[in-house]
Amino acid sequence: MSTTDAVTFWDGVHANRPAPADPRPNVLLTEVAGGLAPGDALDLGCGAGGDALWLARRGWQVTAVDVSSVAVARLTGLAASHGVAGRITARRHDLHDSVPAGPFDLVCAHYLHTPLDLDRARVLRSAAHGLRPGGRLLVVDHGSTAPWSWNQDPDVRYPSPQEVAAEIALAPDTWTVERADAARRTATGPDGQSAEVTDHVLIIRRTA
Repeated sequence: MSTTDAVTFWDGVHANRPAPADPRPNVLLTEVAGGLAPGDALDLGCGAGGDALWLARRGWQVTAVDVSSVAVARLTGLAASHGVAGRITARRHDLHDSVPAGPFDLVCAHYLHTPLDLDRARVLRSAAHGLRPGGRLLVVDHGSTAPWSWNQDPDVRYPSPQEVAAEIALAPDTWTVERADAARRTATGPDGQSAEVTDHVLIIRRTA
């Protein structure tokens, strides 16, 4: 995979979707981070920017990265229009090459799926190593295919949270799996349509 391939694909995905004026955060982020004290957060694959904006409004300093220059430009504009430009650093970053350095108190990876070559386990492992003691890695993956997903392959297989944790392979004396389960919810797509979906949720906390 080349950076050009990834940028072209994801720029196309974002350019073909309407730019929301106030993108919604992911539900599981609000559930998990709602009770946490604000700190430094890393948003891997920030997309439309709803998570970064939600965190910034609650006092977090957010580093938001995406391979799509369209997504990054939109989030930069939204951060300014919502009055949180000082709390969000949005930049185009290819996770195929490297992961932003910490330290962070929270690393979020919501639906970090791609049809292009990406060693996701390496990305998540590197991100976890950037956590401060007590910090959390939140990984939310698709457990089912939504009608609006870019990937409609009927044979796609979604690894369980336990499988993802095993692939990341963090030392148990330094990291603890706090949650690894599947959650069902009613989701709303970019055009307002609704469907029941399954999320695979993994939370790993750095203990030392």
